[in-house]
Amino acid sequence: MFRIAGLFTAFVILAGASLSPAAAEDKPITVFAAASMKNALDEVDAAYTAKTGVKFSVSYAASSVLAKQIEQGAPADVFVSADTDWMDYATNKKTMNESTRVNLLGNSIVLIAPKDSKIDNVTIAQGFDLAKLAGDGKIATGDVKSVPVGKYAKAALEKLGAWQAAEPKFAMAESVRAALTLVARDEAALGIVYSTDAKVEPGVKIVGTFPADSHPAIIYPVAATTTAKPETNDYLAFLRTSAAKAILEKYGFKFLISPTT
Repeated sequence: MFRIAGLFTAFVILAGASLSPAAAEDKPITVFAAASMKNALDEVDAAYTAKTGVKFSVSYAASSVLAKQIEQGAPADVFVSADTDWMDYATNKKTMNESTRVNLLGNSIVLIAPKDSKIDNVTIAQGFDLAKLAGDGKIATGDVKSVPVGKYAKAALEKLGAWQAAEPKFAMAESVRAALTLVARDEAALGIVYSTDAKVEPGVKIVGTFPADSHPAIIYPVAATTTAKPETNDYLAFLRTSAAKAILEKYGFKFLISPTT
């Protein structure tokens, strides 16, 4: 009787050991990504899941929020930031595996208005009067102190001489997608978002594009965290492939590296 029980226990232990690799495969890769990445990265991840069976748990928010959550111990495997500053911050906090870091994508910032707005075809150049253009309405963007799109927007407006007059009209949002929503709902007369955001929101239209030399280059770095699962490296490799490039460029991102096959 005891011998049978012992054999049964041994069988259970061996069976558990044989199942452990499969159990490991069931654990999703956890990605923390800039809010502007949502539509494009969801499609990239779906393609990777179709190819490998690996699933994902993805949190989208402002890069500033995500970097601080990772610092506080949030269990992320991958961080995709909308600027180099917050990736540098995470790296300096020793939460990133620096050897895996790559500057993957580029973007541009645009001026948007609700789709039915009378504002159209704005020439954005030195001395353009954003405050006058907004009239009595608000201008939405990410928080200029922390959210990357807001930082890019402020830098551009300062260089173009439009920031001081326009600053009182700004509605600072927690992320670029929150700013996009304010304009789509006609709760802001204008907004400054990434061109990729404007492309996926039918409730807005692009009325002007900021010159690339009016703000720091918009760069999206990606890296694995220091606590990332081993299989994360294969996912990062997939992000560099031609297949991922095709999806990301479809959404308007600029691929900054030479893709692998």
